[in-house]
Amino acid sequence: MPAAHARSSHGAYLLLLASVLPLSPLASLRGQDAAPGQTTSRPSDGSWSLHDGDRAVFLGDTFVEREGDRGFIETALVASHPEASLTFRNLGWSGDTVWAESRGVFDQPAKGYERMLALVRELKPTIVFVAYGRNESYQGEAGLAAFRTQLEKLCDDLRTADVRLVLVTPHRFETADATARNAALAVYSQAIRDVAAARQAGLVDLFANLPTTATPGDKLTENGVHLSNRGYAEAARVFVAASGHASSADVADRSETIRNQVVAKNRLFFHRWRPANETYIFLFRKHEQGNNAVEIPQFDPLVEAAEQQVRSLVKGTR
Repeated sequence: MPAAHARSSHGAYLLLLASVLPLSPLASLRGQDAAPGQTTSRPSDGSWSLHDGDRAVFLGDTFVEREGDRGFIETALVASHPEASLTFRNLGWSGDTVWAESRGVFDQPAKGYERMLALVRELKPTIVFVAYGRNESYQGEAGLAAFRTQLEKLCDDLRTADVRLVLVTPHRFETADATARNAALAVYSQAIRDVAAARQAGLVDLFANLPTTATPGDKLTENGVHLSNRGYAEAARVFVAASGHASSADVADRSETIRNQVVAKNRLFFHRWRPANETYIFLFRKHEQGNNAVEIPQFDPLVEAAEQQVRSLVKGTR
C-alpha cells in the first residue's frame, strides 16, 4: 500500500464527496444492464450501472492503487447505491500497463499478466473497471497501435458471459509540460473510447469530464501527475454520474466515516493479495516459508467483515 494510510479530507473534500450521494434508492436509470441472472445486450454508448449483488474489481495502474488508499470513488459508488449489496476489490498496481509490466515481480511481464487474470477470475467479479493508458502514453504515436491491441486483448481475456467491463480514461496531467503530455494522453484516451465502443463496454471518461485546473493554486493533483484528495473526490463525482445517478448531499455528515471504513477494508485486502513477503510465500523462495501460505486466506473473513461494516454504514445514512 502507498506509505501514507491516514489521509484526512477536510472542508471542500467532504462537500465534493457528499455531492455524489443519492437522491433516490438504487435505480438503473439508463436501463441497458439487467439484474444478475438476466440476459441483456451490451451497452454500445458507454453507459453502465451497478446492480444489487455486483462484485466489482478495480484493475489498473497508480491511479487505481492509490484509490484503494483514498477510497473516494468506492465510497461514492456504494453510497449512491444504498439499497445494493456491493463488493469492491482493488487490484491496482503502481506503474502498471496493459501488459502487466509491473506485476511480473521477478518473472517476465507475461507471467504477471497470467497471475493478474487468475486473480481476477478467483474473485468472480460481475463488473471490472479497467484503467490504463497514462504510462503507455509516454510512447506517443509510436506506441498507440500496440496499446490498443493489448487493451483489446485484455478486454477479451477479462470478458465472460457474467462479466461487464467499464473502461476508464486517464485524468489530465498538471505538470510543467502538461500541454504536450495531455496532447499525447488525448490520443490514448480516444483509443480507450474506441475500444469501449467496439467491445460494447461501459466508459468513465475522466480525461473529458474531470475538471481542469481553474487557477494556478487550484490543482487536482499532488505533483502534477497523481490525484490529490480533492482530485479523487472530483473523480468520484465523474464515476457516479457515469453510472447514471444524480447527486445529493443528504448523508454529508456520514461520508467520511464510510470512507475510513472503505480504506480499512482495502488495506486488509491489500495484505491478502500482495503480502509483503510474497517472494517467500508464493514465488521462487517459497521452499523457505511457503508453509505460511495457509495463513493468507485468514484475511478473507476479516475483509468480508470490514465490507459488511461499510454496507451497514451506508444503509444507516439513508
